[in-house]
Amino acid sequence: MESSSVLFLLTVVCVCGNAAAERKLVYVTVLFRHGDRSPVRAYPTDPYQEKDWPQGFGQLSQVGMRQHFELGQFLRNRYKTFLKESYDRHEISVRSTDYDRTLMSAEANLAGLYPPSGQQVFNPELKWQPIPVHTVPLSEERLLSYPLGDCPRYKQLMNETEHTEEFLNVTSTYKDIIDLVRAKTGLNKTNVESVWSVYDTLFCESRHNMTAPDWVTPDVMERLRVLKDFGIRVIFGVYKQQEKSRLQGGILLGEIVKNLSKMAVPNPKQQLKLMMLSAHDTTVVALQASLNVFNGMQPPYASCHMFELYREDNGSASVSMFYRNDSSKAPYPVQLPGCSLDCPLEDFVSITKLSVSEDRDKECKLPSEGSDTVVVFSLAISGLVLLLLIALLLGIICWQKEPTATRGYQHVINQEVGEDS
Repeated sequence: MESSSVLFLLTVVCVCGNAAAERKLVYVTVLFRHGDRSPVRAYPTDPYQEKDWPQGFGQLSQVGMRQHFELGQFLRNRYKTFLKESYDRHEISVRSTDYDRTLMSAEANLAGLYPPSGQQVFNPELKWQPIPVHTVPLSEERLLSYPLGDCPRYKQLMNETEHTEEFLNVTSTYKDIIDLVRAKTGLNKTNVESVWSVYDTLFCESRHNMTAPDWVTPDVMERLRVLKDFGIRVIFGVYKQQEKSRLQGGILLGEIVKNLSKMAVPNPKQQLKLMMLSAHDTTVVALQASLNVFNGMQPPYASCHMFELYREDNGSASVSMFYRNDSSKAPYPVQLPGCSLDCPLEDFVSITKLSVSEDRDKECKLPSEGSDTVVVFSLAISGLVLLLLIALLLGIICWQKEPTATRGYQHVINQEVGEDS
């Protein structure tokens, strides 16, 4: 009896071991927010202006550098059996928005991910090596910076959002704090969006041990935080979230899904293993909203959303997602609604398709724009046909009035000189 039990246990262990061995990690995409930074701007009465920050507004701090160096070390440890220990340009591709703080975050991250060793050490006193980070001008950025302002329909949705019951209720509930901000900051106009900006400035100053004005109490900061989180939800959700996603974060989601589908197909020549994207809190939210997994809170500095693609021996593939928003804890698994944690790729593609537009330019047009175009086109065609009919009618009338003898070709006589012209 005992030998039978042992044999059974060994069989279970072998089967489970084989099942685990069949699932192989083949590709990873990581999207992260930049690290700690100085404020993007100051409000008019702010005692701290740009000169009070070492590198000015919107710049990565040394705290932010350390955050991303640590995140790079985390990625090195997590993927130590997946990525080569030394940097290989074919194995990783890095893309960043064209901001100092995101470019520098990516560089700090790579310093932690790929410390040089052996032949890659070019200076024994420097445990660092240059690794390329690619970007495009801000005017051309359509993949990593949200919300995009080139979409009339999205602007219409935002206007409609501000007339929803939830938006009006929040605005009414926090009217006193919005009025307080207007009175104390010197801002002429305060709303959910501008209050978010003020909170961000105060938050940055508090993290860098700058004394807050007397009116900024812990209660005020907490209420501003609630408004800030609501403000970021408004941009990508609250009202018609899926349509907003199709016009915003769905662009990035579509690119990620396309790459996952491509990498799922075995290709001996394919060497790329890691796609690294360095961006902003709004980028992370836009992506998570399009996946319908956003938790409602602003992503902290150096937060990281991971997509891991696994391939089975039988040719099938699956996607697992993880979100790291606390460096003191392991990243938690993220489940796509309607799918399992280890989501079959075909299901992942099918579910996310609802948030990815096939023709964003068309969807961005206002409903009236399309009908106006049709009307203008129809009027132009009708006008052309009418002109042709009038011309034809006039031609017939003139032809009928002309004497029979003069119809056809007539030799022209120069009446002045009496000779043929």
